[in-house]
Amino acid sequence: MQDKKMESKVNLSHFNANIGLDRGVRKLTEMMWYLVKIIFFLSAIPYPSRFKVMVLRVFGAKIGKGVVVKPRVNIHFPWKLIIGNNVWIGEEVFLLNFESLTIGNNVCISQRAFICGGNHDYKGPSMPYRNGPITLEDGCWIGASSFVGPNVSIDTDTVVSAGSVVTQSLEGNGIYRGNPAELIKNRW
Repeated sequence: MQDKKMESKVNLSHFNANIGLDRGVRKLTEMMWYLVKIIFFLSAIPYPSRFKVMVLRVFGAKIGKGVVVKPRVNIHFPWKLIIGNNVWIGEEVFLLNFESLTIGNNVCISQRAFICGGNHDYKGPSMPYRNGPITLEDGCWIGASSFVGPNVSIDTDTVVSAGSVVTQSLEGNGIYRGNPAELIKNRW
């Protein structure tokens, strides 16, 4: 019996990075942000959080008081970022916010978490963008190395355990774990 090799229907030569993605600013502003990001955000040097918050505000982020941004944090579009008060963003967190990312008050995003507001539609041969906003309500804790996908809202006081994968919105006051993240028990 001879195996037939299936022919791929994917055709990335038709992919267009400008379709389905509103960058939100002029190209020059985006280029300036990337340079600043490389120097002050992706660096292992522990630049003060106050300084990083000030820079983020210059690039259009809306940020409250008491925000801590650790080293090696990758923020894609600061002009699409809203952060409340007393938020902690751990080392090597990646905020891929192609759409609005809203982070409430008293939120902790632990090391290497990936908050991913962008994706591709695998059903289309050119794999066009399939992006969506993300909201992390007050009191959330996103565990280390967790993934949160587009069009997700994580409700008040919810914990996402380390290494979990969240692709649907989660109700409040829950502790979720796994891939996909499932409710384990109430937090309070």
